[in-house]
Amino acid sequence: MLRYWTAGESHGKTLIALIDGFPAGVTLETDSIDVELRRRQGGYGRGGRMRIETDKVELLSGVWHNTTLGSPIALQVVNRDYKLERLEDLERPRPGHGDLTGAVKFLGPIRAILERASARETTVRVAAGALVRQLLEVFGIRTIGYVVELGGVKIEPRAGTLEEQRTWRDESEIYSLNPDQDDEIKKLIDETGKAGDTLGGVVEVRVEGLPFGLGTHAQWDRKLDGRLAQAVMAVQAIKGVEIGLGFESARRPGSQVHDPIIFDAEKTHETSLGYTRPTNNAGGLEAGMTNGQPLVIRAAKKPISTLRKPLESINLATKESQTASYERSDVCAVSACSVIVENVVAFEIAAALTEKFGADSLQEMQARYELFQQMARQR
Repeated sequence: MLRYWTAGESHGKTLIALIDGFPAGVTLETDSIDVELRRRQGGYGRGGRMRIETDKVELLSGVWHNTTLGSPIALQVVNRDYKLERLEDLERPRPGHGDLTGAVKFLGPIRAILERASARETTVRVAAGALVRQLLEVFGIRTIGYVVELGGVKIEPRAGTLEEQRTWRDESEIYSLNPDQDDEIKKLIDETGKAGDTLGGVVEVRVEGLPFGLGTHAQWDRKLDGRLAQAVMAVQAIKGVEIGLGFESARRPGSQVHDPIIFDAEKTHETSLGYTRPTNNAGGLEAGMTNGQPLVIRAAKKPISTLRKPLESINLATKESQTASYERSDVCAVSACSVIVENVVAFEIAAALTEKFGADSLQEMQARYELFQQMARQR
């Protein structure tokens, strides 16, 4: 079973991810992982720390001559801004953060909570996702993440090939598929920052090239849509997840929700096996399994909780009313969120892929994948 764990604090020495269950025989390169780490640090509205850190990944184990061994892979990203031992504790918990809840739960300092709860931890989650995407590429599975709404302003994605859309996204400082709206959004972010406030938004991830049958209907905790929702909701500041039409499906009659099935014999060589759909309202998943259509998943990110003009709070020692503490923060990190969500989604897809086709070696996975495709076409 492909899975991972992370360790490390925001201002600690290092951030580490340990990946277990990754197949042997996959050639890895760190450049593409570092690209994702740089994208995570970018996007308009980020704070000062992104100018301090230059995140680069190191592979500490599980690789020999750039090829995976089938043993656990340890990833490390070193923090340049290491000052945990020098930082004072906070006295005034910040609304929207885990400060108060964590301090009460663990009967300890707020500092211990905020350093681990920080979204800085997602650095190695992005690294883990970028690593497994190199496995997905072998099977023709490709991902893209982008911003579709920011501060209440909707950003309509341009239609195009995945390669074209990646180009547009990388041209956009907002990481949207419509760079023409960048100036409007940047102005909104600037005005919000001057007011001491923050902004949230909605990000979308699409995964193409998925075969039939990743995930299962057989047990509730193994349904792929449930696993994806859990992985995305576990990203800091995410407050909602939807797949395909999502909440809109609750507002329409069934005839306008479900995707008709059409068979096209000329497309049996594709991952859809010739079962095409005029719409993809299901977002590529039915009954917890991939249905050969692109996966489409969205996540709603709340505004950052740390405000330059803090909200009312209390002093934990005196219980007197005071404004909340302030820690260095961003005005808007929705762009970065699109990178994080893209990579945590990629990891769950890779986990489902290895469960379906094995995880001992890439060679065995490829053989089982081809056999399944042949048998499925006969079905």
